Amino acid sequence: MNDTLSGIACVARKEVLHIVRDIRIMVLVLTLPPLLTFIFGHAFENAESTDVKTSLVDSDHSPESANLVALLKTKKFFALRERAPTDWPQPDLLREGVQGSIVLPKGWGAGLANGAVVPVELFTDGSDTTTSDQIEGNLRSALAEFQHDQLQPMIDDLPGEVFEMAEKLPVQVRKRFTSAMEPWPLLKHVLYNPGERFIEFVIPGIIGLILQLLTVTLMACTIARERESGTIYQLLVTSLRRSEIVLGKVLPYLVLSILLIGLSAAVAAFHFDIKFRQPLVLAVICLLFLCCSLGLGLLISAICRTQAQAIQLAVFYLLPVFPLSGAFAPLENLPEGIQKISQTFPLTHFCHAFRLINLQDAGLSFIAGDLAFLAIGAVVTCAGAGWLLRRMHE
Repeated sequence: MNDTLSGIACVARKEVLHIVRDIRIMVLVLTLPPLLTFIFGHAFENAESTDVKTSLVDSDHSPESANLVALLKTKKFFALRERAPTDWPQPDLLREGVQGSIVLPKGWGAGLANGAVVPVELFTDGSDTTTSDQIEGNLRSALAEFQHDQLQPMIDDLPGEVFEMAEKLPVQVRKRFTSAMEPWPLLKHVLYNPGERFIEFVIPGIIGLILQLLTVTLMACTIARERESGTIYQLLVTSLRRSEIVLGKVLPYLVLSILLIGLSAAVAAFHFDIKFRQPLVLAVICLLFLCCSLGLGLLISAICRTQAQAIQLAVFYLLPVFPLSGAFAPLENLPEGIQKISQTFPLTHFCHAFRLINLQDAGLSFIAGDLAFLAIGAVVTCAGAGWLLRRMHE
């Protein structure tokens, strides 16, 4: 037992020396996680856009259109740019530098009075479907608010005879009319994330992506670096077992990764006010994820002959992980076939388990499958790297 621990410690000490000798890499590794957490956190802090550049053309110039323009200017979503009407059939959004254009057609205000309502025209940039949908939704909401605001003046202008006739209607009929005229109330209850902060949903993806990017890339270079310099064969002819070499390689990066998790979590907690629930369970999730990511990097390193090959293979693996792991958007938005592919990524299970615990305060039974996947992945990848080392020596 003592010999095993001594062997692992020797390999780990050798790996630590490799790490600390490159000061530039050390500075990058220690500063990138909190810096990227800060930048990505602000980038994804809010799901709803604000100050969306939108042009506005008022071809009607009626009191009603002026009131609607005034209402739209109070909305934080729109950054309105009023422009004069043109003879062009549609606006040039690219030349105007806007993402949408609202056109109030001539006769719109008169149409509200005579019952022949002319529709408001909206032009959006379909290259950004998310913003396009948000512009439409916010404009519809503003129109509904404007329509409701016009209801009371219309009632006030009704002649007295109308009210006298209304009083003769049965009470039940009057109640039905009242219900039809007034907006139906909706009592909304938001569970698990009452503030509806998008940053609460996305923070596991930010931490997981940063850690996987660093751990897989750095770990992928370890054995490949030894193979390039020829020192790997010196290790293989020693009395050290393959498992001891693998553990000795992984241990320094595991300690470094735990430090990086602490830095990223500190930024999330103190700057973005993220509350971490069940910290011990979250620590287990992070530890298993780190072991799995380090095992993947080690396996890539054992396959490749040079550091350049290892980095290329690591990037090739990480590219599909970014959009398909559910880090920044729910997996349910992906096609069913793609969702099955996503289930093969450790980051998918890390984000799922982290959110269940931190947002929904779920029990261990809800994340048992994710923990099992991460644990099995760590064992399989590390065992695979050890087997490849044995084949290398043979």
